[in-house]
Amino acid sequence: MQKGIIGKKIGMTQVFDEKGKVIPVTVIEAGPCVVAQKKTVENDGYAAIQIGFGDLKAQKVTKPMKGHFAKGDVAPKRTLREFRVDNIDSYNVGDLIKADAFAAGEKVDVTGTSKGKGYAGVVKRWNFGRLKETHGSGPVARHGGSIGMCSDPSKVFKGRKMAGHMGAEKITVQNLTVVKVDAENNLIALKGAVPGPNGGTVIIRDSVKA
Repeated sequence: MQKGIIGKKIGMTQVFDEKGKVIPVTVIEAGPCVVAQKKTVENDGYAAIQIGFGDLKAQKVTKPMKGHFAKGDVAPKRTLREFRVDNIDSYNVGDLIKADAFAAGEKVDVTGTSKGKGYAGVVKRWNFGRLKETHGSGPVARHGGSIGMCSDPSKVFKGRKMAGHMGAEKITVQNLTVVKVDAENNLIALKGAVPGPNGGTVIIRDSVKA
């Protein structure tokens, strides 16, 4: 990976290209992020940088994390993430990573936590079809139905789609296009939707499939 950044989802809007075509975009407040730690192959077994995003009051930081931030002489940050980069020598502890690390036209992958939907049935969660609602089917139109065989194999296989907690999962959307970068205000506009609610933390990386 060449670069990555942590950001906060602001919301969706639309912009117009030079031909007047409407492009739906998600606006993300990307950075500024600070490099809090460098991990090397000699010391840690792999090369990566740890970057922080979002200021945090000192009284809300645990003692171990205070020592971690003090070691790199970095102000406490709310979110810390690691990024494995190709050239770790181009980064130093304390460096700032801003929105201008990306440019319009680039392809990126965005990771976020999807909105939690609570406990949901199989129709909402897995898009099951409903039973008929006439001729004596009873009050089971939205039930899941049979979940397996009888005496053989005498169990329910793992992975069976059933009712349960829906959403609040780590989701990655690949190959989104960077439409616009506002370096002055640390804003990045990405074409399409990004997982999570407004205000949620997202991670932007170089696309692995571009």
